[in-house]
Amino acid sequence: MINFDEEVKKFRPALELDQAEDAIYSNDLKDITDIMQEMMRVARETER
Repeated sequence: MINFDEEVKKFRPALELDQAEDAIYSNDLKDITDIMQEMMRVARETER
């Protein structure tokens, strides 16, 4: 039978996952709020 506690102790995340996580968190991605604010700023500037 599998000893769950022993398996958890041996667990090591894959290196690729750590690298992907770092890349995702280090990117300054725009969300919908940022996009809407930029669109509103551009619209206000073109009205003038």
